Amino acid sequence: MYCIGLDISKKSISVHIPLNSLDLEIENSSKGLKSFYSKLKKLYKKELDKIVFVYEPTGSYSTLITKFCALKNIKTFIINPKQSSNFAKALGYRSKSDKIDAKMLSLSISIAKESEIKVPVINKTAEDIKELMSYYMFTLKQRVAVQNHHEALRVKEGNSYALKDLKKRVKDMKVKEEEIIQKIDEIINEDEELLNSYNNIKTIPGIGTITAIVLLHLFIKYPQANQKQIVSLVGLDPVIKESGTSLKGKPKISKSGSRLYRGVLFMATMVSIKFNKQMKDFYDRLKEHGKHSTVAQIAVMRKLIVIAYSLYKNGTQYDAQLYQRACGITQSKSEKEEVFA
Repeated sequence: MYCIGLDISKKSISVHIPLNSLDLEIENSSKGLKSFYSKLKKLYKKELDKIVFVYEPTGSYSTLITKFCALKNIKTFIINPKQSSNFAKALGYRSKSDKIDAKMLSLSISIAKESEIKVPVINKTAEDIKELMSYYMFTLKQRVAVQNHHEALRVKEGNSYALKDLKKRVKDMKVKEEEIIQKIDEIINEDEELLNSYNNIKTIPGIGTITAIVLLHLFIKYPQANQKQIVSLVGLDPVIKESGTSLKGKPKISKSGSRLYRGVLFMATMVSIKFNKQMKDFYDRLKEHGKHSTVAQIAVMRKLIVIAYSLYKNGTQYDAQLYQRACGITQSKSEKEEVFA
């Protein structure tokens, strides 16, 4: 009765209210949400605090309603799209429309865990860092495209005006990238605890400024997550597909997390394999045991994120000897003598 399904799109939200079995369509705007909330007050009256909004996270389209729920102290169940899709199949829904989806979302409260039904918390610092990092990656992508076009023209000695203009655009974009990173640094520097965590993560050889910022954003966005959950949020958790004798798929990573995290971590992994002795030894050991390069690289990525999360949680800096043991790497006799000396 209290679980309200919301199917969110760019301009509108299809709503199913179990009480009186009402189906509505409201505008996906602050004005539309305020008007809808006033209607709910009239319907539920003293039981308004029992309502739960159930919806899928649809990127920027669902951000407004999440902020609205945080402001009005409304409990939510933000269901994973794959989970809701499987639930709809289990219910036997063959047709698909906004109205049907809203009703299905209302019913999906039955599969929610108690810990998943809560008032969303908006971390402004995390949101600001995320938005600036997205802007940085967008600018970087544009610069690479312009650089490639400039290089293609330069090789064939193309139009001088185009070459000059492209070169200027590349220069301006580099300046813009530096400005964005500076803005993020200013946000981090305003919080002493955040700054210490940021500096601790950067003590890992191979982790640079960009990777440290991205990892810091991940950790402050999900403060209650454990190591296994953090790995899953990046999409590096293994997925196994085996059933009987006919289905024997190779294990793969889920890739369910943000591409930004994996992309930045991959570059940090490549650097770590070359310049971080512990990660290089760990990678080489996996290769010696017959692991494919990609498998070994993913293992290093997971190791890096777990170590970074440990530093963040414990407020400590990178200890090479400690993490050498954690990676299962034994020291040679000469190395041991050097340590004891």
